[in-house]
Amino acid sequence: MSKSRTSVFFFLFLFSLSSVQSIPPSSDIIALQAFKASIKPSSIPSYSCLGTWNFTTDPCSVPRVTHFTCGLSCSSGNRVTELTLDPAGYTGTLSPLISKLTQLVTLDLQNNNFYGPIPSSLSSLPNLKNLVLRLNSFSGSVPPSLTSLKSLLSLDISHNLISGLPNSMNELTSLRRLDLSYNKLTGSLPKLPPNLLELAAKANSLSGSLLKSSFYGLNQLEVVELSENSLFGTIETWFFQLPSLQQIDMANNSFTLVEISKVVDLNSDLVAVDLGFNKIEGYLPVNFAIFPRLSSLSLRYNKFRGPIPLQYSKKATLKRLYLDGNFLNGSPPAGFFGRETSVTGSLGDNCLQKCPISSQLCLKSQKSTSICQQAYGGKPKS
Repeated sequence: MSKSRTSVFFFLFLFSLSSVQSIPPSSDIIALQAFKASIKPSSIPSYSCLGTWNFTTDPCSVPRVTHFTCGLSCSSGNRVTELTLDPAGYTGTLSPLISKLTQLVTLDLQNNNFYGPIPSSLSSLPNLKNLVLRLNSFSGSVPPSLTSLKSLLSLDISHNLISGLPNSMNELTSLRRLDLSYNKLTGSLPKLPPNLLELAAKANSLSGSLLKSSFYGLNQLEVVELSENSLFGTIETWFFQLPSLQQIDMANNSFTLVEISKVVDLNSDLVAVDLGFNKIEGYLPVNFAIFPRLSSLSLRYNKFRGPIPLQYSKKATLKRLYLDGNFLNGSPPAGFFGRETSVTGSLGDNCLQKCPISSQLCLKSQKSTSICQQAYGGKPKS
């Protein structure tokens, strides 16, 4: 055989070998086939991503002209690294065989109609960083095995029917963002992941008091969104002293008391607090004025009484102040109504005197005299 013919055969051999190596391993193919098979065919529109998944071709081949046009991404080694579906209304369960996509970094199924439990086999995805299951109908508890996902950075299971969390949530040591909002969670929060930046658990049925043990060591936590739950009791000083806290929203709960120590970190980054629509009693906490960057404060529709602290009107950083719907009395500080003031919000629906109607803060009328007399133990006028 001539040298040139040998070279041609050798070239064709290498070409065929590279072609074979470019196909994803059978485990990835099996996982993708099982994933699609778990979705009702009637819910897969022809124009959707899954509508183009035809396994007669290589899922990772490019360019993707007719098959696998969207929904997944592959690495240079032709391993599936991302599975991100379009919001086409896919209806079905999440196949446990998804665990065979061992190089998966992102699994995003948001805004579809997946139902049933979250498979415990997801714990076999060691490289998973982003798990987004929001706006589906997953139910049951989050499997305890998921807390072994040491690479997980973001977990969003909001807008589902999830009813329980594992006590080992703090073992998700890389987790930065956790969204549990709009589910069916009850009871107290477990001990949370130590490196969390953002926590959202809005609109569940969480109850009990805020436990210091749940938030212990969360030195990087910046955002806490726990509104629309059934939390009660006292919001204690330790909570406001979490060193990186910037935004707090715990409106629409049943808290009855707020404690804030005079000892406030002058480097605190707290900028926004919403404790509206609770049952908080007593005087307005003067020490909110100590937080150096606080710009938005809502304590509306609680049971506060007494005067508005003068310190609130002297706080230059404060731009939004909602104190309406309480039983505050006396005259509001004149500093709110000067030419240089830029505070917006409301002081209405209280028992204040001399709240100038020329000010936007006083547009909402005050409570009637009889209601205010009853609130302060007096007899209403006949």
